[in-house]
Amino acid sequence: MQATNLAIGILFVLGGGIAAQWVAWRFKLPAIVLLFALGLICGPGLGILHPATAIGPYFHPLVSMAVAFIVFEGGLALDLRQWRESGEGVLRLTAAALPINWVLGSLAAHYVGHLNWGTAWLFGAIVVVTGPTVVLPLLRHTKLRPRVAAFLRWEAIVNDPIAAILATLMLECLLISSSHTSDASLAAVEIGPHLLFATMFSIGCGIFPALLIKFLSARDLLPEILRIPMILAFAMGVAAICNLLMQGAGLMAATVFGMALANLHVTGMSELQRIKESLGVIVVSCLFVLLTADLQRTVLSELSWPIMALTFTVMFVVRPLGIYLSTIGASMSWQERLFVGWIAPRGIVAAAVSGVVGLQLQEAGYAGANMITPAVFALIASTMILHGFSLRPLARALKLTLSDEPALAIMGANAWSTNLARVVHDRGVPVLLVDTYAPALNKAAGVGVPVLRAELLSVEGQESLEERPADYLIATTPDAIYNGLVCARMAPDLGRQRVFQVSPGIARLDLYHGLSRDSRGKVLGEPAWNFSLIDSRYAQGWRFGSYIADETISETRLTDGPAMLFMIIRKGTAIWVSSAEDAIPAEPAEGDIIVLFMPPGQEDASRTGLPVVDGPIPAA
Repeated sequence: MQATNLAIGILFVLGGGIAAQWVAWRFKLPAIVLLFALGLICGPGLGILHPATAIGPYFHPLVSMAVAFIVFEGGLALDLRQWRESGEGVLRLTAAALPINWVLGSLAAHYVGHLNWGTAWLFGAIVVVTGPTVVLPLLRHTKLRPRVAAFLRWEAIVNDPIAAILATLMLECLLISSSHTSDASLAAVEIGPHLLFATMFSIGCGIFPALLIKFLSARDLLPEILRIPMILAFAMGVAAICNLLMQGAGLMAATVFGMALANLHVTGMSELQRIKESLGVIVVSCLFVLLTADLQRTVLSELSWPIMALTFTVMFVVRPLGIYLSTIGASMSWQERLFVGWIAPRGIVAAAVSGVVGLQLQEAGYAGANMITPAVFALIASTMILHGFSLRPLARALKLTLSDEPALAIMGANAWSTNLARVVHDRGVPVLLVDTYAPALNKAAGVGVPVLRAELLSVEGQESLEERPADYLIATTPDAIYNGLVCARMAPDLGRQRVFQVSPGIARLDLYHGLSRDSRGKVLGEPAWNFSLIDSRYAQGWRFGSYIADETISETRLTDGPAMLFMIIRKGTAIWVSSAEDAIPAEPAEGDIIVLFMPPGQEDASRTGLPVVDGPIPAA
């Protein structure tokens, strides 16, 4: 029976969670909403999952460790250079906004939610957090401008452990006050030194192992096979140790450890980036399903009009007002302040903390303590749904997003790649020509092609590309090995089916003796289309051209003639780059843009801005 229950739990938690993530990716939906709904259905809805009962006393410690991993993952993305580039806005959101939101949230809990003062201050401490478990997945699915994304990312990751510690501090104050005839000064005297020591110890526990990793790596004392296991073990270990001192301190230690690794620039972190992103998706999926499924029907039955009024007051009054007050005079536009003031979804940390502290307050006999969990749950559900679905439309309306059109990056500026970029650009498709050679880029910029002078294999190049993110990449330099390096570096970010390179030659494409598929991109076009062939044909007068497909165009007509089919573009949907390694060749639909490399006399005769090219597709 236990084995059957375990299999059912794994099916719904792990299988259902990943299925929800895929559906969200496929249909561009907020994954957190689907995960939340799955947990509600499997838990309080159908009664299939009972995580706390099945796992027992280890449930909350396991949740705490999982959250520590998530904030550690977020800490790895907190480069101090982004803080400096984002101006004082990040500092305002992480230092000034938190206490203001705490005070305003507590006042709302007392006067709107009718909670007594002690419970209200605890509620305010819990809901100041904007969890990275919710914010980071939303950022992955929305092309926000880097500065705005940095605001939300820093606030969520930095405030997460601080809010958890603040809630723990408030809980201890309330418990001590209740046992000392409400002597608040005595509570502060007892807790203050403990809080200071726990905070400093957590910061030290985060920094020391990062310095140790840096020391061992620099002296070749850390084998590659142990690098990632040791880093993950340190992350979990420091979180567990610091949680023994104070609940929530482990989150701070894990965050500091991640930040220290990111800013010490420890070598070999790229492998960890890939692994932790994959693990992060699994952990977030499982946590959302488990914590939502663990909600009791009695909690849902305690939802009342005062709680709903409190929820909407926090969302529509407390958060916007707190952000407005904390960012007065900051170098943030009104659009950024409005956007950040609205987007504040609460997540796993708020759910986990409310469940623990609410139970302890009830056991201590605090009136109204039973309302903390349903009040926090109502806020989590409302913010995830409303913020999850409104983030993208609001960002678009405020012009805080990058283009949603599929974008193409071309690495290597030469005569024919510039011609290709210009043809694509003239069709209104976002394109970026990247190179390190300024004169070649100047020629491209002179004909209107967007350019970027950067080395894509450098940190600076990666950061520069984030400001104008690409969805597809074609490496077109004469160096086949360099093209392969660029494609291999970009493949984990863009997807291995979206990075292409000029053919390195038929012999090098041999699956056994040639270049490994993991070390290069998909071949552009046919194996014989190497750089020399394309370059020589360009010198002979071949040029790129584009056509709008109609219902008479077929794959056979595109490939029968001398023209070389390079790509098919469906505006707002995808770019299909021609490759002999495609299992199923792309079929153009009516309205698609077809880009061909054609001999003299057949090139595109259209002018920029015309929707359709006069003339048929070149025939054989």
